Amino acid sequence: MQLQFLGAADAVTGSRHLVTLGDQRILLDCGLFQGFKVLRERNWAPLGLPPHTIDAVVLSHAHLDHSGWLPGLVKAGFRGPIYASPATCDLAAVLLLDSAHLQEEDARRANRQGFSRHAKALPLYTKADAKKAIAKFVPLAPGKPRLVGDVQVLLTPVGHLLGACAVTLSHGGQTLGFSGDLGRDDDILMPPPQALGGVDVLLVESTYGNRRHPPGDDAPQRLAQTVRDTIGRGGSVLLPTFAVGRAQALLAVLQRLKRAGEIPTHLPIFLDSPMAIEATALYTRHRRLLRLPAREVAQLCDGVRLVATAAQSQRLAAMRVPAIILSASGMATGGRVLHHLKAMAPDPRHHIVFAGFQVGGSRGARLVAGEPEVKIHGEYVPVRATVSQIEGFSGHADADGLMAWLGRLPRPPAQTFVVHGEPDAADALRVRIQDRLGWRVRVPQHQETVKF
Repeated sequence: MQLQFLGAADAVTGSRHLVTLGDQRILLDCGLFQGFKVLRERNWAPLGLPPHTIDAVVLSHAHLDHSGWLPGLVKAGFRGPIYASPATCDLAAVLLLDSAHLQEEDARRANRQGFSRHAKALPLYTKADAKKAIAKFVPLAPGKPRLVGDVQVLLTPVGHLLGACAVTLSHGGQTLGFSGDLGRDDDILMPPPQALGGVDVLLVESTYGNRRHPPGDDAPQRLAQTVRDTIGRGGSVLLPTFAVGRAQALLAVLQRLKRAGEIPTHLPIFLDSPMAIEATALYTRHRRLLRLPAREVAQLCDGVRLVATAAQSQRLAAMRVPAIILSASGMATGGRVLHHLKAMAPDPRHHIVFAGFQVGGSRGARLVAGEPEVKIHGEYVPVRATVSQIEGFSGHADADGLMAWLGRLPRPPAQTFVVHGEPDAADALRVRIQDRLGWRVRVPQHQETVKF
């Protein structure tokens, strides 16, 4: 067995782990690097090996930091199948097409307005590239092993996101487990993560490796208070949100708050993201995978105004009536939320609420850190609106949740690698695994190769 860490080794994004078992090369995840520019530039760099030599890709889940470079991989010459759970296949198709659309739009805007430092700005990949990647998707039912060449692949549901699974690869008496992103035991939408069987080598994520979720989880009450305070001064609440997972969780919470009388029932709620609208329909279609009662799934969009077209979004950005606006992306790295930020950030009546983790270097992280102005579409916009962060809506297991999941493994792995975390979070989890469980564990380096 050989492992090469091509992403998410020294950072929380760009999940790409190449596993060689016998004659088979399998890439676990194929994500985009996000956040700091030095990381984003890796998206333009060669993978580190000829993509046509990879036999297959197995996706843990659909988030772009795990799936978003698939069109780039196919564009560079990958010809094999891409395995994922049925729900992940559905969600990833939506995410990849939207990602390609945004990159094409950003390149066109940069060329039109002249704020690119290159002679001609080009998208990382196009919608045509995304469609070629989607055509390679092969649904793989969780809990049912499948042979890929002579490697057995098994998916195990782990909460976090619709369709998200840990991956187990077995060959020649050796077994590798990859956690993907682990969900919470008390998640709003998803059931708790299931345990893996025994593995010899384990890759475990560490997004929240040095943090705990707030005790008692009062995030819904804090959101309700924020809404009441903001509309009381004539302002609106902007919720930059991930279109898949977070948008649906926030809709569920807002519907509960309305039913409980915690926020006004007449207050307009807008969902301004075509991808979030489509993803909500997919959550409804795959409702049997959710822990949310079927009645609540059916009511997610009750009274919510769905903003489908760009013209509708522009009219919404100019609206002056107090409202709640959910718009992608969740870290304000692109998408329609940028137009709302440009309109709302200079006005102290408004409140911008980031409901989740913000990757270092992202526009969302800079706003949460209190920067007095933010660059959007090549120009600096003053920030006078209130900006806050409510992390109780995270779909990630926290440090205690990660340790609890590891503790359910039937035996210690011979070697554990801590991946997919900021350096401080990854090292904090490494130390805790070493001290509490006594396992052999370390944090790998970017592009490091190890053999067993």
